[in-house]
Amino acid sequence: MGATGTGKSKLAMTVAAVKPCSIVCCDSMQVYKGLDIGTAKPTSEERQKVPHYLVDCCELPDQFSAARWADAAREAIAKENRQGRKPLIVGGTGLYLRALLDGFADIPADKPEVRARFERLQNEHGTPYLHRLLGACDAPIATRLKVNDTQRIMRALCVYESSGKPLSTWQAEGEKNAPLIDCPVFVLQVEREVLRKRLAERFRKMLDAGWLDEARWLNAMGLPDTHPAMRAVGYRQLLDYLQQQVGLEDAIQQGITATRRYAKRQVTWFAHQTADAVCGDADNLMPRLIQELD
Repeated sequence: MGATGTGKSKLAMTVAAVKPCSIVCCDSMQVYKGLDIGTAKPTSEERQKVPHYLVDCCELPDQFSAARWADAAREAIAKENRQGRKPLIVGGTGLYLRALLDGFADIPADKPEVRARFERLQNEHGTPYLHRLLGACDAPIATRLKVNDTQRIMRALCVYESSGKPLSTWQAEGEKNAPLIDCPVFVLQVEREVLRKRLAERFRKMLDAGWLDEARWLNAMGLPDTHPAMRAVGYRQLLDYLQQQVGLEDAIQQGITATRRYAKRQVTWFAHQTADAVCGDADNLMPRLIQELD
């Protein structure tokens, strides 16, 4: 695991060349077909060299979730274990990792008509209004969320209205029934200023590779702003440009800044949520990973 741009995929591919194994991608955006460049998705050549799970497993406009990912990841791990192999779980989506290790309840999917209603309310009254609604039906979740966290507020409201049970209750039940996963965690770290420079360079390289065309394709799909793909770091800023809200250079700078902030949040999350993890740079982690795969 680790922040975006730290070189997790490169390290995993290097380890897999020494100790053949598969890779389970732990990335909330790489699951979506069509979002390739901006998510730094493994290339077709890399996937031919090393089997990858949970890449391109969701067609837009469908939405993926942490619980859905964890269920699929457990199936992939079990399949590899039956073959006598240990897969590497590689990515930076901490919530997905937590769902795998600690468990989430099997929360029913949102009813389309319920989500459509809350999207209309969000457009008419704004996210703070939805937050107040959430406070009335699921106070524990509302207390944890910021008033402008549209995606998570929307999800919690849809869970309650679709299932008749608060999301906080589902999560509590999931933690009680979580399947045990024996999975040591390794967190790849890069010095802060090195990472900041790397993220800026990578953002522009992605643009050179055709990221803007990818954003145009996403924009043309007409997804609601609340869809996770529309709020993905980098994509959101390029979409603002395509929707004529900002100039291209401003969008690029805002995208770089947003990516750096996201990386900082990831570093903080892993520091607090994976206290028992082995942390270090690629040179230090590689021999430990190889040893773990024996």
